Amino acid sequence: MKVGFATTDGIHVDEHFGRAGMFAVYDLTPDSYSFAELRKFADGIDQAVVETRGMGQAHDEKVQDKVDRLADCKIVYLTEIGGPSAARLIKKGIMPIKVKNIVTIRESLDKLLQTVKESPPPWLRKALNQ
Repeated sequence: MKVGFATTDGIHVDEHFGRAGMFAVYDLTPDSYSFAELRKFADGIDQAVVETRGMGQAHDEKVQDKVDRLADCKIVYLTEIGGPSAARLIKKGIMPIKVKNIVTIRESLDKLLQTVKESPPPWLRKALNQ
Protein backbone atom coordinates (compact mmCIF):
# COMPACT_ATOMS: atom_id res chain seq x y z
CA MET A 1 0.00 0.00 0.00
CA LYS A 2 1.31 3.47 -0.84
CA VAL A 3 1.18 6.31 1.68
CA GLY A 4 1.84 9.97 0.77
CA PHE A 5 3.09 12.79 2.99
CA ALA A 6 2.69 16.51 2.22
CA THR A 7 6.18 17.82 2.93
CA THR A 8 8.50 20.74 2.28
CA ASP A 9 11.70 18.87 3.10
CA GLY A 10 11.05 15.16 2.61
CA ILE A 11 11.46 14.59 6.36
CA HIS A 12 8.43 16.22 8.03
CA VAL A 13 4.67 16.22 7.51
CA ASP A 14 4.51 20.01 7.38
CA GLU A 15 2.34 21.22 4.52
CA HIS A 16 -1.25 21.94 3.51
CA PHE A 17 -2.58 19.61 0.80
CA GLY A 18 -3.19 22.30 -1.82
CA ARG A 19 0.00 24.24 -1.15
CA ALA A 20 2.23 21.14 -1.08
CA GLY A 21 4.83 21.25 -3.82
CA MET A 22 5.85 17.68 -3.09
CA PHE A 23 4.73 14.49 -1.47
CA ALA A 24 7.04 11.81 -0.11
CA VAL A 25 5.56 8.43 -1.06
CA TYR A 26 6.29 5.24 0.89
CA ASP A 27 5.34 1.61 0.42
CA LEU A 28 3.79 0.09 3.54
CA THR A 29 3.37 -3.64 4.15
CA PRO A 30 2.00 -5.30 7.29
CA ASP A 31 5.61 -5.70 8.48
CA SER A 32 7.59 -2.69 7.27
CA TYR A 33 7.78 0.42 5.13
CA SER A 34 10.22 1.77 2.58
CA PHE A 35 10.70 5.00 0.67
CA ALA A 36 9.33 4.82 -2.89
CA GLU A 37 9.70 8.32 -4.39
CA LEU A 38 9.27 12.09 -4.08
CA ARG A 39 6.43 13.33 -6.27
CA LYS A 40 7.07 16.94 -7.17
CA PHE A 41 4.25 19.23 -8.17
CA ALA A 42 6.26 22.44 -7.91
CA ASP A 43 9.43 23.91 -6.49
CA GLY A 44 8.32 25.14 -3.08
CA ILE A 45 4.63 26.04 -2.81
CA ASP A 46 2.33 24.73 -5.54
CA GLN A 47 1.49 28.16 -6.98
CA ALA A 48 -0.77 26.64 -9.66
CA VAL A 49 -3.21 25.61 -6.92
CA VAL A 50 -2.70 28.65 -4.67
CA GLU A 51 -3.08 31.25 -7.44
CA THR A 52 -6.32 29.76 -8.78
CA ARG A 53 -8.13 29.77 -5.42
CA GLY A 54 -11.56 31.29 -5.83
CA MET A 55 -11.45 30.80 -9.62
CA GLY A 56 -13.95 27.94 -9.75
CA GLN A 57 -13.24 25.40 -12.46
CA ALA A 58 -9.60 26.46 -12.97
CA HIS A 59 -8.87 25.77 -9.29
CA ASP A 60 -10.91 22.56 -9.27
CA GLU A 61 -8.89 21.24 -12.23
CA LYS A 62 -5.55 21.97 -10.51
CA VAL A 63 -6.66 20.24 -7.32
CA GLN A 64 -8.05 17.29 -9.28
CA ASP A 65 -4.73 16.94 -11.12
CA LYS A 66 -2.97 16.61 -7.76
CA VAL A 67 -5.52 14.09 -6.50
CA ASP A 68 -5.15 12.07 -9.72
CA ARG A 69 -1.35 11.97 -9.39
CA LEU A 70 -1.75 10.60 -5.85
CA ALA A 71 -4.46 8.08 -6.81
CA ASP A 72 -2.26 5.05 -6.06
CA CYS A 73 -1.87 6.18 -2.43
CA LYS A 74 -4.39 4.84 0.08
CA ILE A 75 -3.50 7.40 2.77
CA VAL A 76 -2.20 10.98 2.54
CA TYR A 77 -0.87 12.78 5.63
CA LEU A 78 -1.03 16.58 5.74
CA THR A 79 -1.32 19.52 8.11
CA GLU A 80 -4.46 21.07 6.60
CA ILE A 81 -6.97 20.35 3.84
CA GLY A 82 -10.13 22.04 2.64
CA GLY A 83 -13.43 20.19 2.64
CA PRO A 84 -13.75 19.96 -1.17
CA SER A 85 -10.19 18.61 -1.51
CA ALA A 86 -10.79 16.06 1.25
CA ALA A 87 -13.95 14.94 -0.54
CA ARG A 88 -12.00 14.49 -3.78
CA LEU A 89 -9.42 12.31 -2.03
CA ILE A 90 -12.07 10.19 -0.35
CA LYS A 91 -13.92 9.77 -3.65
CA LYS A 92 -10.67 8.33 -5.08
CA GLY A 93 -10.37 5.94 -2.15
CA ILE A 94 -7.63 7.96 -0.42
CA MET A 95 -7.92 8.61 3.32
CA PRO A 96 -6.67 12.10 4.29
CA ILE A 97 -5.04 12.16 7.73
CA LYS A 98 -4.53 15.55 9.29
CA VAL A 99 -1.70 15.89 11.81
CA LYS A 100 -2.19 18.42 14.62
CA ASN A 101 1.48 19.32 14.90
CA ILE A 102 4.38 19.02 12.51
CA VAL A 103 5.81 15.51 12.89
CA THR A 104 8.43 13.50 11.09
CA ILE A 105 7.36 11.15 8.33
CA ARG A 106 9.20 8.36 10.14
CA GLU A 107 7.20 9.01 13.32
CA SER A 108 3.95 8.89 11.33
CA LEU A 109 4.98 5.68 9.59
CA ASP A 110 5.99 4.04 12.87
CA LYS A 111 2.58 4.85 14.39
CA LEU A 112 0.76 3.66 11.28
CA LEU A 113 2.74 0.42 11.20
CA GLN A 114 1.96 -0.16 14.89
CA THR A 115 -1.75 0.34 14.17
CA VAL A 116 -1.53 -2.08 11.23
CA LYS A 117 0.12 -4.72 13.41
CA GLU A 118 -2.12 -4.31 16.47
CA SER A 119 -5.66 -3.42 15.45
CA PRO A 120 -6.23 -1.74 12.10
CA PRO A 121 -9.68 -0.20 11.60
CA PRO A 122 -11.75 -1.86 8.86
CA TRP A 123 -10.94 0.77 6.20
CA LEU A 124 -7.20 0.29 6.79
CA ARG A 125 -7.45 -3.50 6.71
CA LYS A 126 -9.30 -3.24 3.40
CA ALA A 127 -6.69 -0.84 1.96
CA LEU A 128 -3.87 -3.18 2.94
CA ASN A 129 -5.56 -6.11 1.20
CA GLN A 130 -6.06 -4.30 -2.10
